[in-house]
Formats: sequence, C-alpha cells, structure tokens
Amino acid sequence: MATIKPFPAVRPAQEYAGKLISLPYDVMNRKEAEEMARGNLYSFLHISRSEIDLPDQDNPYDPKVYSKAKENLIDFISRGILLQDEKPMLYIYRQTMGERIQTGIVACTSIDDYKNNIIKKHELTRVEKEIDRINHFDICNANTEPVFLTYRDRNDLRSVIKDWITAHEPVYNLLTDGIGHALWVINDESIIQTLVEIFKEIPFLYIADGHHRSASAVKVGFKRRKANPGYTGKEEFNYFMSVLFPDTDLYIYDYNRVVKDLNGLSSKEFIDKLLQSFYIDKIENEPYRPEKKHIFSMYLGGSWYKLTAKDKILSGDTIKSLDVSILQDHVLSPLLGIHDPRTDNRIDFIGGIRGLNHLEQRVNNDMAVAFALHPVLISDLLFVSDQDKIMPPKSTWFEPKLASGLFIHLI
Repeated sequence: MATIKPFPAVRPAQEYAGKLISLPYDVMNRKEAEEMARGNLYSFLHISRSEIDLPDQDNPYDPKVYSKAKENLIDFISRGILLQDEKPMLYIYRQTMGERIQTGIVACTSIDDYKNNIIKKHELTRVEKEIDRINHFDICNANTEPVFLTYRDRNDLRSVIKDWITAHEPVYNLLTDGIGHALWVINDESIIQTLVEIFKEIPFLYIADGHHRSASAVKVGFKRRKANPGYTGKEEFNYFMSVLFPDTDLYIYDYNRVVKDLNGLSSKEFIDKLLQSFYIDKIENEPYRPEKKHIFSMYLGGSWYKLTAKDKILSGDTIKSLDVSILQDHVLSPLLGIHDPRTDNRIDFIGGIRGLNHLEQRVNNDMAVAFALHPVLISDLLFVSDQDKIMPPKSTWFEPKLASGLFIHLI
C-alpha cells in the first residue's frame, strides 16, 4: 500500500513567491530559460537551470552547473528568500487553468514503494537525463522539483481536502501565465495522520509526469543508503517529493510529431505508401483535429489530411493499439526511417497545448510533415501501468505543468 510522509518544506517567503515561481526545468532549453529569468534575480530557474548564471558554460551537465545550483540554493535560504517550515507537514496544491481545476497533496513518497512497483511507471528513462538530475539532487542535497503522481480518486480523500480548503486561506494564491497556483499548509497532526492512513489503503500510485526526476531521486536515496549502512529508513533521503492528484482531475493533451524530411520520398510517393494502411481524406481550408482514437491528422505540402487507420493494422495488444504506437509502427519507422524516436534528431515533439497552428508553422519553416494525434486517456495510462507495460516515448502531455519553486525537500 502507498506510503506518504509529511516533511518540512523549504518555501518562498511570502513577498518572493510570485517572483520565484517558474516552469519545470525540462520544458525549456537554455535560451528560453535565460529569457524567462531575465531581470528576475529571484527566479527559481537560477537553481533549476543554473547554467543561465554561467554565460561561458555551454555544457549543462558540467560539474560547475550543479555547484552553481547548490550555491544559489544556499544563497536563497541564507537571505530569507526561501524559508524552511519548522516541522513536517503536508500541503495542498491547487492549479487552475480556465475552467479546469486539479487539486493534489504535496508529500514525500517512498523510494521503496518505487522499487517495489507500488509507484508504477509507464515510460522508459534515458541514462544521460537520469545522471543530470542525480547530480543536481545529490549536490544540492534536495529534491528541488516534485514528481507528478496520480491515484484513483477516493471520496474520503477528496472530502478531507475540501474541508481543509474551505476552512483555511492559502499561503500563496498566484496567477502566472494564465495558470492559478494556490498552496495550503496542513499543520494539524490529526488531519495529517488521517491523510497518511487513507493513502495506506490506496494500492498503487502512478507516475503521470516526472519519470526522470523520480528515477534520479530514488537512485540518490539508495546511493546514500549505501554510504550510510546504519540508516534507519526514517532519513529524508529515503523519500522524494511528489504532488499526488486524483485521476479524475487530470487531462492529457495530444503529443504531436513533426519530421524534418520524407526519407527520400516525394509527397505523392509518401501518400501512396500511407494508403496501404490508412484511408486518407484531404481537409479543405482549416486545420483538422482528430476526434477519436485511430484517426490522425497530417499537415503536408500546405494541406491538412485526415488519416483513418484501416482495420488490418489495428491490434488487440494494449501497447500496439495506442495511436502513438500505430503512428510509430506504420508510418514513422517503416516509411520515414525513424526507428528510435528518443534519439533521432529528424523528429521533434510538440505538446498539444501549442495548437495545430504551431504544427503548420514548424512545417512551413523547418520541417516536412506534421502529425496530430488524439490524446491518450488517463484510463489508458492507468491500464498500461497496471499491466507493467511501457508506453512509447512522448505519449502523454499534461497541462498545467507543476510549478517549480513553491516547495523543496531537503534530503
């Protein structure tokens, strides 16, 4: 059963919260991070993307980058920009995007639950990205950003959260880039214990976003166990910081693909080959968004097309029936020669939040073809995870993204 633990979060002093809050480290490149932090000495990007403070450092994995992150974190704490709570607590984190609201518990989760598959995964990780966050967490001595977890919704848990929110004011209530971020501190020992006990009845937690962060935090924890053979299991390095949302609050956007060239094919040759596996309809005048599973849209040569998978390529297999698999197995790999989308530099991935017009722009500027997919359902994610299977790379795009800088876990 799932373990959660209260912890004494390091949080922004009230007057700095609006300046500190940032997007997660992995949704931007260095140039974008520099732009976001420009003129803001308090941005959390000075910690999560500290290479922006080393203008002559081109390698984001250089040891100097991690040392700078640690230096900046210590500096923020020493100057009172970040403050640590006096005792372990749980927190409620609510995000609002338009009419959508997702409300979760900020807590520490167990590295043993991860190892024992109580915390379930649905993606593979890349070694170099794991090493990056291992070094970052280890040298900073902190989980600087949370893992995004989900669980199957429970009325008793939702009721406890609702009652606390109704009776208390949030410590932060911020609006950044159209996304609302509110945080409540749960400092009542009896309520904390109630939440801990409810989670003990939840059989599994699921990683929604943050596979590299979780894998890295767990490896740091086991590294420290090895260095401390007399550990008790209660040390902070036995846990990593997470935000746990109920599945019914979450929405997955489409995660679309753009490809640099047609692998030596002309547009007509490419469409002719697609016809072996798809029914193709040309869409006039406007972008087309797939309305259900097994239907795709394609932007090629200034036109949009509707691609409907033929029955002969559909599979009863859990993974092969996903649209990301159908596209990979019947288009990207056999026709366009992209066999490993995690490493091939001819393909790029575009979160659906950017819209279909962004796909058009990419094809008109630097790519040859774009594909838009119907979003994976949260029920698909849970089903795949329960079967201990792995989704293809870049299958899910969650919005809103968790903010960084509102809570940190010292290990």
